[in-house]
Amino acid sequence: MADAAYQRNQTGVVLIDTVNDFLSEGGKAYPLVKDELARVGVVENLRRLLESARERSLPIFFAPMSYTEEDFTTWKHLSGIHKAMYEHRMFEAGSWGADFHPEIRPRSGEVVVSPHKNIDVLATTDLDAQLRQHGVEYVVAAGMSGTLCVESTVRTAMERGYHVTVIKDATAAVGGAEAYEAMVQLYPMISHAVLSVDEFLDAYDASVESAVRGEAVASR
Repeated sequence: MADAAYQRNQTGVVLIDTVNDFLSEGGKAYPLVKDELARVGVVENLRRLLESARERSLPIFFAPMSYTEEDFTTWKHLSGIHKAMYEHRMFEAGSWGADFHPEIRPRSGEVVVSPHKNIDVLATTDLDAQLRQHGVEYVVAAGMSGTLCVESTVRTAMERGYHVTVIKDATAAVGGAEAYEAMVQLYPMISHAVLSVDEFLDAYDASVESAVRGEAVASR
């Protein structure tokens, strides 16, 4: 997909729900996506994206989901996805399931936004403020799940004027390969680039090299 040029000081990586309940064997949502995680290589690709972003000193924003006992017992109007999650107490605050996957977790200096309880991270947490405070205009999104939190967050980021890239091999959909393909077909309508990890890294590195050459010419 075209329009995959990046500004080196304005690009940030947003990792959505990279937690055990989704990504680790034994997680409560893991059985729903385990085949797709394996087919697409999601965990390995998330790990490579994270490590590569760190190597390039890109700001990284972790966006976890979690629910408290009060959430589980007092919410009145539950959507279908909330009913499913609440029935099984998925993403329970303080539990192993709501903790980050051991290979895809924040380090000191990386931003962890407030836990989201609805599907759209950007609309319901401090993510927008964090991105703007860190000078991010180019949002690179990955994580879980591709048809819910990733899709909703990407759509809102686009509508708020960010340049949005979705990393297609670092996310997965509930519903198997057919749902995944439908998801990937939708993404170009609500983002500016839909790339694999390697495609993004190549595009980012090429953008940086081009900027450096331009600066060198301008300084002569």
